[in-house]
Amino acid sequence: MKTYLDCIPCFMGQALRAGRIATKDEKKIKDLLNVIGGLIKDIPMENTPPETARIIYQKISEITGVNDPYKNIKKENIKEALSLYPELKEIIKKSKNKLLTAIRIAIAGNVIDFGALNDFNIVENVKTILNQDFAIIDFEKFKNELKNTESILYLGDNAGESVFDKILIEELNKPVTYAVREIPTINDVTIDDAVASGLNEVAQIISSGSTAPATILSLCNENFLNKFNNADLIISKGQGNYEALSNVKQNRIFFMLMAKCSVIANDLQVKNGDIVLKAIN
Repeated sequence: MKTYLDCIPCFMGQALRAGRIATKDEKKIKDLLNVIGGLIKDIPMENTPPETARIIYQKISEITGVNDPYKNIKKENIKEALSLYPELKEIIKKSKNKLLTAIRIAIAGNVIDFGALNDFNIVENVKTILNQDFAIIDFEKFKNELKNTESILYLGDNAGESVFDKILIEELNKPVTYAVREIPTINDVTIDDAVASGLNEVAQIISSGSTAPATILSLCNENFLNKFNNADLIISKGQGNYEALSNVKQNRIFFMLMAKCSVIANDLQVKNGDIVLKAIN
């Protein structure tokens, strides 16, 4: 997916938000905004938004001296999500369609996104999504693909959300490799975050090698690319991974996300707040 003009103020908002989390030094934050503003005027609009975000978060680290500004927030998100785990498992146990309910729960976790949102309520979001209609639902195709699947590659998105991913993985009943970011970027899941969420109990955790807030294939390592090219089924969570992979010619990808901005909503031809389970065409 290419960058749209509406992405530009979002980039600046992300820089300001992350800068304020990283430091209280107003001069550093102003320097950061000056640098980001200078970079944005030269960004190629044909780039995906995560490619630009990668540069922005590198600059945030350089200027503030903080490599993981969302570290404590991620820990709190994981802690809150884990506190919901027993209740969510009970919901699935009572569900008539356990797999679909697990998918809904996994998508509900996608609201934990400090790139697109800075104001959300995990508990309320789960309650809403459990009763919300899908705007796009390729569930029958997903079920059919799953039956013939020997290996699943699951592309993680945000920390905290990874707890909700664990719940879905437990319902898939297939060997899963869970891919995370190489380094901290926004509140995206890293290996340490995935282990804290308990993903190591249900999946093999690997780094994709990507240093961007998305699975950008040109940045990924050889081990990940081998798994990506040979996986029977790929689950791609979140907006960033959709932005990076929506034009990839790989018919085994299923996107699971909530549309949290007008750019993504328009690209998917849905509305803000809609939930999506979409097979790549």
